[in-house]
Amino acid sequence: KMASSYDHAITVFSPDGHLFQVEYAQEAVKKGSTAVGLRGDSIVVLGVEKKSVPKLQDERTVRKIHKLDDHVCMAFAGLTADARILVNMARVECQSYRLTVEDPVSMSYIARHIASVKQHFTQRPGLRPFGLSTLIVGFDYDGSAHLFQTDPSGTYHEWKANAIGRSGKTVSEFLEKHYTDEIAKSDEACIKLTVRALLEVVQSGGKNIELAIMKKGQPLEILDTKTVEKLVAETKKKKVPTATLR
Repeated sequence: KMASSYDHAITVFSPDGHLFQVEYAQEAVKKGSTAVGLRGDSIVVLGVEKKSVPKLQDERTVRKIHKLDDHVCMAFAGLTADARILVNMARVECQSYRLTVEDPVSMSYIARHIASVKQHFTQRPGLRPFGLSTLIVGFDYDGSAHLFQTDPSGTYHEWKANAIGRSGKTVSEFLEKHYTDEIAKSDEACIKLTVRALLEVVQSGGKNIELAIMKKGQPLEILDTKTVEKLVAETKKKKVPTATLR
């Protein structure tokens, strides 16, 4: 009853302090494809669950991983159309920063900018929140790797590894259990842990996983399907049986 009275206007709090439209936007994120982000000492990795596309559709037009600048990359879970608008805004901001400051944008700056845009859409009448969460990865000019997560309310946090979207909580628990400083030191171990994390929720193997990696001082690389399937096969072979996370 309370929700139905207070969930029409985005700018109105319910008596117990909820902004229901923002909470509903977070529910939209939970219905989106799973995305995983992981940062190592000299690599950042993004992995997303790819939905199978119809036979006649060009799959290049379905992208969950977007390059924002030469050193910044983003994956999302939630509404694809909303993501396109946010990606375009972020790309313009990256170029504007470069033009003004004559330096590449810092990771904390672009994460804060994306979060601020999202927050703006929770506080103005006539607007609705962005129905997506983002994982933003990249390197600062000092060579340090970063991973930030933003959600529809406009909050943002830095992580070593995190997951968003469908079954995001399950995958986050898996990462919490298996991510170590030792893994962070090895580029290969970081990539394999991302694949293992996605395999917790993606049943159909390599063809439904998209992986992007960026190493220090190198451009973004989106791995082709053959490479991903090879990684999946290796991961499944070495997988030690563990209790299923619930």
